[in-house]
Amino acid sequence: MRQDPVGLLVRYLRTVPEFREHVSGDLVGREPGQVTIYFEHSGGFRRVRDRADRSDIEYAVFHPDRGEAAALAFALREHLLERAPGAVVAGVQFLDVAEVSAPRYEPDSVSREHVYSGEIAAFYIQI
Repeated sequence: MRQDPVGLLVRYLRTVPEFREHVSGDLVGREPGQVTIYFEHSGGFRRVRDRADRSDIEYAVFHPDRGEAAALAFALREHLLERAPGAVVAGVQFLDVAEVSAPRYEPDSVSREHVYSGEIAAFYIQI
């Protein structure tokens, strides 16, 4: 498959009212203190020749308030695991989403912002 998995996930989550204004595929232009949900492709592999891929994707939720960062990260986790499977974006269907790592607290070492990070594995096919 020749599509960026982070781009697909960002496009999908921009259709979800709870997350749309905070989702980003990069940190260019981001200012400290802005609530941001950031995604980064961390690996994966082809599951079925010319049909299905698995992509591991890390996510980080930046927020000026630790409690709000945790709440948003766990809401995102729940949505990805429970509601993303079956979604279709740009000719790609998410078959399943599995958890690699639950959200954990990792404050940003430079800005000292509150950050909760986790990782998922997305299984998808081109339709």
